[in-house]
Amino acid sequence: MRRQSAEISRRNFCPDTNKFEIAVGFTLTLIVTAISATLGVADIKSPVKPDLGPNVLLFDPAMPQVAVQQQIDKIYTLERRNEFGPERYALLFLPGAYQLDVPVGFYTQVIGLGASPDAVHISGNIHADASHDNNNNATTTFWRAAEGFSVTPTGGTMQWAVSQAVPFRRMHVRGNLVLHQHRGWASGGWMSDTLVDGNVDSGTQQQWISRNSEWASWTGSNWNMVFVGVPHPPQGDWPNPPYTKVDETPVVREKPFLEVDAKGQWSVRVPSLRRKSVGTTWHGGFTAGRSIPLDQLYIARSGTDTAASINAQLAQGMHLLFTPGIYDLTEPIRVTRPETVVLGLGFATLRPIHGTAAMATADADGIEIAGLLFDAGPEISPVLLEVGPEGSKARHDQNPITLHDVFFRVGGAGVGRAQTNLRINSNDVIVDHTWIWRADHSEGVGWTSNTSANGLVVNGDDVTVYGLFVEHHQQFQVLWKGNGGRTYFYQSEIPYDPPDQLSYSSAPGTNGWASYKVADSVASHEAWGLGIYSVFIQPSVVLSRAIEVPRKPGIRFHHMITVALGNHGEISDVIDDKGGPTAIHPRLTPKVAQFP
Repeated sequence: MRRQSAEISRRNFCPDTNKFEIAVGFTLTLIVTAISATLGVADIKSPVKPDLGPNVLLFDPAMPQVAVQQQIDKIYTLERRNEFGPERYALLFLPGAYQLDVPVGFYTQVIGLGASPDAVHISGNIHADASHDNNNNATTTFWRAAEGFSVTPTGGTMQWAVSQAVPFRRMHVRGNLVLHQHRGWASGGWMSDTLVDGNVDSGTQQQWISRNSEWASWTGSNWNMVFVGVPHPPQGDWPNPPYTKVDETPVVREKPFLEVDAKGQWSVRVPSLRRKSVGTTWHGGFTAGRSIPLDQLYIARSGTDTAASINAQLAQGMHLLFTPGIYDLTEPIRVTRPETVVLGLGFATLRPIHGTAAMATADADGIEIAGLLFDAGPEISPVLLEVGPEGSKARHDQNPITLHDVFFRVGGAGVGRAQTNLRINSNDVIVDHTWIWRADHSEGVGWTSNTSANGLVVNGDDVTVYGLFVEHHQQFQVLWKGNGGRTYFYQSEIPYDPPDQLSYSSAPGTNGWASYKVADSVASHEAWGLGIYSVFIQPSVVLSRAIEVPRKPGIRFHHMITVALGNHGEISDVIDDKGGPTAIHPRLTPKVAQFP
């Protein structure tokens, strides 16, 4: 199916010849002209817009809705099952009202361009559907996003059946929301700065984090559901139901977003830092913050821009907007100036091809990196994204470096290799949703093929992470060396594919590598809502403990669970020597409440 999709994407579409080409290969003006000719609609005027390249579609409420629907459907035809394909798209909606059905496929980001979600209103539906071959199985529904608009769903309920790397941000659902497809499997997910007028039904979702979101009611639970800064979380407490509730979000910025004002002026809105926050940012009709005119952002294009050309623009003080595509990099992109904003559209993908990092930042205040997929190349990289150089000492508590929706992949689209995916050396960094994945299926996958020791290594102090998804790396999934770290929600599958125990042992007498490791030198660390799962292929492989920490008064963990999903092996303990074993499928450990 992927090969068929790739072949389709190389063909051309013209309505009068029945050839298939995604019409977004043209500029918006050409798109509208072609649609007008096909439908017999004359004098359609495209709105003034910056040149965001061929894979960004801009929709205006004055455009014929049937023409808009055609473009959406053509993209979905390509992206519905295109799990590892090279195509990337962003669908942008100018403020106004639309009547559409918007299915969201792989590598597709749907964005409203208003100051609040209510500035763009879609009547009809927007939906993410199960993409696995098995009906209703959403466990591979990855890499898609809905951000910054409102929707009134036909029938009153919107379906968002998703798993990892699927941001749902700044949304207003004028009805109900379900996070599964007919109660089939789902393994998500993320919601933030969102209002749902009705009920949210998580159903069969294995785990979920909701941050600074609001709803009338919530139903459903499974293994690990976390609510941070949510004013009306569901009733009940860990372990039955497995709800973890944190009253206030201690410190966070919302993700930067594109905005078009009433005069047609484009900018990137950078939300203000909030402390001890509850609920959404946009009750007053806008999100507090600063705006950067679009002419202060360098617009990068895949196939044209190189690391050298991008670095030259950053060095001149420009911010950076990546248009959708894959960027092969021969050297790292270097973000060196304070308060630089780096924003990706349509899951723009950075791939180092000569064994370097893809991106590295200075130890500088207020840098923001958002909306990027870091994809390891065939030559092993020591790190894919490095935040601050080794030995960083500056404090940034008043203006933190922030990462939003940064995703990492080693293998899957081809052979990829990295020692560490994300390394944080700076202090006070905020990570606001990440999935750090060593691929477990598709191309270039195997114990000696897509190699990756660690997903996340934290050396900085007082680093805070919301929504930490890290899976299948060959040593510690997470290695935390800095003091004062905090994690709100953790989901991890340990590697499926160790060939034997000898290949998967961290120390004499210790089977495997703990998924979440806090170094012995650390004096203070706290984490809430952690789920660690095993799916061992070989029958003789086990893991001694899912979480490994020093026994010190400042180390505190709240609400932990391990699950055996396969028919082989076990996780012998949840945290150090507490929790007991998972064994033959299906087995959940006792849901450990507190440590120590």
